Amino acid sequence: MSNIREVARIAGVSVATVSRALSHPEKVSESSKLRVKNAIEQVNYRPNMLARNFRSARSYSLVVLVPDISNPFFAQVIRSIELQAQKKGYSVLLGDTQDSNVREQEYIRLVETRLSDGIIQLRPMSDHFHETNTFNFPYLHLCATESSPGPCIRVDNVAGFEHMIDYLISLGHRRIGLITGLKGNPHTIDRFKGYKQALEKAGIAFDDNLVAEGEYVIWSGVNAAAELCKLHNRPTAIACMNDEMAIGAIQAVKTHGLRVPEDISITGFDDISYARYCDPPLTTIAQPSMDMGTIAVDMLLRMIDGESLSDDKHVLPYDFIVRKSTTTVEVEV
Repeated sequence: MSNIREVARIAGVSVATVSRALSHPEKVSESSKLRVKNAIEQVNYRPNMLARNFRSARSYSLVVLVPDISNPFFAQVIRSIELQAQKKGYSVLLGDTQDSNVREQEYIRLVETRLSDGIIQLRPMSDHFHETNTFNFPYLHLCATESSPGPCIRVDNVAGFEHMIDYLISLGHRRIGLITGLKGNPHTIDRFKGYKQALEKAGIAFDDNLVAEGEYVIWSGVNAAAELCKLHNRPTAIACMNDEMAIGAIQAVKTHGLRVPEDISITGFDDISYARYCDPPLTTIAQPSMDMGTIAVDMLLRMIDGESLSDDKHVLPYDFIVRKSTTTVEVEV
């Protein structure tokens, strides 16, 4: 049976270098990693990961808590987390909490019992959650909001949504419908704030009749947009708080015999992969999902290594993407 010494001999490196290449690959040069990799394949070496974990008192795994595994934006972030974790020698345990506090606590216990080394939380949390929970292990909040305490990574949801409404106003829209997420969701609160700030800045009175509640899924965008289309004085634009609802809204508008964007402009938020391929392609705010996941893993591993983070709050830039789902107002209704 092959062993680590044989790998080191064939690779022409020390046993310590082989060990580092397996446990902390970021600390080994690319040339050494390649030689170790080739040697491992040559002798079919299978490292005893259980022994490694026992010696280091680590599991070399991270828990990622996601409220909705079917959400395309979360899928993009999870992919970037997994890619970066793998580069650092860690595996990822995915906790599909389904927005359930009970399910979430079950995954948290994995870290409390040392079956995992830290948590990346993707669920936007309310102030009540932060007031009633403290964690004595590495815990990082990704997709956070303005009020998120502790280490966190986010985009400026308020500024991003305000930017989108400013753009619609610049196209001549004055009756701008809004499809929100669920009212208690912190992302909903931040993006609603951006919507109202843009209207106030432009001197446009807020009209509650133009606001329809969704649930950040396609079918809720269909239903909410259908209600807005039925208004006697319907909106000339509908801003949606995520791309899934925007794609649903496009379908609903077409079902009512209206055109996008000629009759109603539609916008989203996130820039999921489908956004550029729907008909018409969607104007949206792009969150940097790959950067978010990479930075989250790097930050969490620094915490696991016992480093104190002086830069524990990251607000990443968003991109404003104009596609064909928006246009100027032809006739103000």
